[in-house]
Amino acid sequence: MKRFGRFVLVALVAVAIALGVGILQAGGWDNFKLRHFALAQLFHDQSQELGDLQAQNVDVAATSRIDLEELLNGGPPKDGIPSIDAPEFDTAVTTPFQNEDIVIGLEINGEAKAYPFNVMNWHEIVNDTVGGVNVTVTYCPLCDTIVAFERGDTTFGVSGKLYQSCLVMYDRADDSLYAQPWAMGVVGPQVNQMLTRLPAVKTTLAAWMDKYPDSQILSTRTGHDRDYSRYPYGTYYTDEQIIFPVRNQRRLTAHPKAILSYVWQADAATPFNQFSGEHHAFMHEDMRQAGEQAIEFGGQTVRGRWDEALSTVVVEQMDGTVIPSTTAFAFVYPAYFDE
Repeated sequence: MKRFGRFVLVALVAVAIALGVGILQAGGWDNFKLRHFALAQLFHDQSQELGDLQAQNVDVAATSRIDLEELLNGGPPKDGIPSIDAPEFDTAVTTPFQNEDIVIGLEINGEAKAYPFNVMNWHEIVNDTVGGVNVTVTYCPLCDTIVAFERGDTTFGVSGKLYQSCLVMYDRADDSLYAQPWAMGVVGPQVNQMLTRLPAVKTTLAAWMDKYPDSQILSTRTGHDRDYSRYPYGTYYTDEQIIFPVRNQRRLTAHPKAILSYVWQADAATPFNQFSGEHHAFMHEDMRQAGEQAIEFGGQTVRGRWDEALSTVVVEQMDGTVIPSTTAFAFVYPAYFDE
């Protein structure tokens, strides 16, 4: 019996050493978790996202715009990454965040708000009201995509699923699933429905507050215990690794995590597993040097403009009316907008 106990102890020590070596080789615990995301699926129910639709007698396969085999388990279950549904806000004086911290900026009807990446990395979705408009602000840490849209009387949550490595949201009114980089329903009653998008920008807190000194700033008082001073994805933001399978990467010529901004407008066609409509990408490094680029989009001439103050690309009509766009890692564009 003692020999068996020693054997178990030795085995546990060996496992601990192997785990420690694996963590070191991965470059730390956060990188290890990303590279071994499949282990998390052993401890979470990954069936609820589609199961909730089936419980409503929704034919999931018949109401899917995408190949369900490419709708992957991201690790956390439905709502395992909790959206913020009753957000609280700070001012420039009371916020714990620093000038150089990255935020999502949104202004509607004269009211401005900033949503720091430090919080969005942990929650991905904030259901809010800005300028009298019910909005949902979303961020996918795996894709660097930002989509803000009108939510009406419903709220949105994190489904736990990923499509082409990107956030899949769900509408709490009917459990429809939406591919965030398309802002489109892809499974369920709202399949092929486009969300009404709003202009949102990725910039620094200092740059946003210079433009909107009275802007409110999303608080760390979220009701959840998270370390909002820490980036939870290791070296993912700058390294070349893409954790989940992503299509069309042979078309990629830039570093996979190079930053671009894209505009998109769906048409009436609904091809399976593809986007149909107009789209265009502006590489940030190119735009920083060029300053401006005019394109034909939506039946008119529009321009992408490097905004020096906000240090990002702004897409607008020639009269200055801003067109909703999103930043993204370079690998996202060919995955979602294959020709």
